[in-house]
Amino acid sequence: MSSENPAAPQRPPLRSLLFVPGTRTDWLPKARAAGADAVILDLEDAVPQQEKAAARARVAEALAGTAAGPDDGMAHFVRINPLDGWTGAEELRALARPGLAGIVLPKVRCAQDVRLADRLLTWCEHEQGLPPGKFALVPLLETARALHAAYDIAAAAPRVAYTGAVTAPGGDVERAIGYRWSPAGTETSALRSRVLLDVRAVGAPHPVTGLWARITDLAGLRSFAEQNRSLGYAGMMAIHPSHVPVINEVFSPGDDELARCARLVAAVEKAQADGAGAVSFEGEMVDEAMAATARQVLRQHARP
Repeated sequence: MSSENPAAPQRPPLRSLLFVPGTRTDWLPKARAAGADAVILDLEDAVPQQEKAAARARVAEALAGTAAGPDDGMAHFVRINPLDGWTGAEELRALARPGLAGIVLPKVRCAQDVRLADRLLTWCEHEQGLPPGKFALVPLLETARALHAAYDIAAAAPRVAYTGAVTAPGGDVERAIGYRWSPAGTETSALRSRVLLDVRAVGAPHPVTGLWARITDLAGLRSFAEQNRSLGYAGMMAIHPSHVPVINEVFSPGDDELARCARLVAAVEKAQADGAGAVSFEGEMVDEAMAATARQVLRQHARP
């Protein structure tokens, strides 16, 4: 597959993806008020087995309301149960309808799991009269095998998006890898970096990472988010509405950065018009490569 992934539909960058239990769709206004770019309605770990059917019905109702109402700018994803049983397959078919941005697929083991989900989503799109590739697919890399196969998983279908390494304390990934989580994140920095390189090499758009589990430690969250932004991630998953503003701020360039990008582009374009390939700009040598990066930042974060 080309590193540019030409068959992939264009998808917007998402700075913050907030988990909401499928049993608590009444919390959606809180997610919206917090400014979340996306919400992940969770039918897997956040829902006890005996409540899964009721939660699915609530999520379906919420998605129908989203499809019928005005676009509020918040994308709606659903984390279904694994596709190794009927529950996940039934959830996918019931919920792959207008109002849904994409499916978050847990417990992915290999590229074949992604190809199965891709086929099911393609059938659902056909059934609903929607264009192919309408629904994004976000595979969660929660096992050592999946993390090792990140490139193949990201390359398995053009609809794969927002994929990255989610290294929360405790839980599936820590158990699978055996690291001891710390707030500094040094023990998982190499892992997050390697997975990021894999998915970037495929061309999977806008990789996201996470999670920060300490609800009231916003300073720690900011430090972790800044680390992830420095590595090259485009956003983070979150578990609490109070985390959303911090994440959004970290993954958004400030006015000063945007203004500098605009000045840099102007300086390089003037130099090119004068027949020069590089130019001294605010104490640095810059050329077309730097200008291309600055243009990308301006495109992705255009402000009215």
